[in-house]
Amino acid sequence: MEYRIAVCDDNPTDSEYIVSLVKLWAETTNITVFTDCFSCAENFLFHYEDNKYYDILLLDIEMEQMNGVELAKKIRQTNREIQIVFITGYNDYIADGYDVEALHYILKPVHKEKLFSVLDRAREKLKKNEAALFLNLPDGMVRIPLYEIRFIEVRSNYITIHASEEVTAKMTLSALQKKLDESFFRTGRSYIVNMRYIRKITKTEAVLEGGCSIPLPRGCYEPLNRAFIQYF
Repeated sequence: MEYRIAVCDDNPTDSEYIVSLVKLWAETTNITVFTDCFSCAENFLFHYEDNKYYDILLLDIEMEQMNGVELAKKIRQTNREIQIVFITGYNDYIADGYDVEALHYILKPVHKEKLFSVLDRAREKLKKNEAALFLNLPDGMVRIPLYEIRFIEVRSNYITIHASEEVTAKMTLSALQKKLDESFFRTGRSYIVNMRYIRKITKTEAVLEGGCSIPLPRGCYEPLNRAFIQYF
């Protein structure tokens, strides 16, 4: 399989070093990678407007004008699949990385073993993102990538899938659950939530990105919290 990786760093020496490690990782794992380098966030965005094909973005945080966190937020407005890895000389941005679903946070100087491990994780996440749900509806077959599904709810004999578009089908929640992966957690009789989208878990609800809340029945908080920690 081929992977397209972008390196965005305003330090040419750091950028060249990271690219050399990426190429070495590709050789040791026997895969093909194409790498592009960008000296600032603005250059990347200009290129990205017409070329949204990157799988992994290795992103410096401390850059002039637009920093890496601001760039990541812009990308996440339309792209949840690209794996973003922050690379920085400071450890003050961990919370920001969580906000934009960064895969990892690497401190400079970058060590080969650490970067290889993170790239391996990115590869596994990309493989999972290829998984999709296929449903036979009255007007034909529909494909829904699993990573797009925020949550699923059941009403009477119908389930509604809340993804980039809402899809309703006649089936049970239990039957649908068998088609999902480990990123999904059933929170009782009426809901299944995608843990990728959870931003906060309380005793009574799971708050998702965008402010939507899924009610939690009695006894659900502890197992959901454990599953959430284990997943990430």
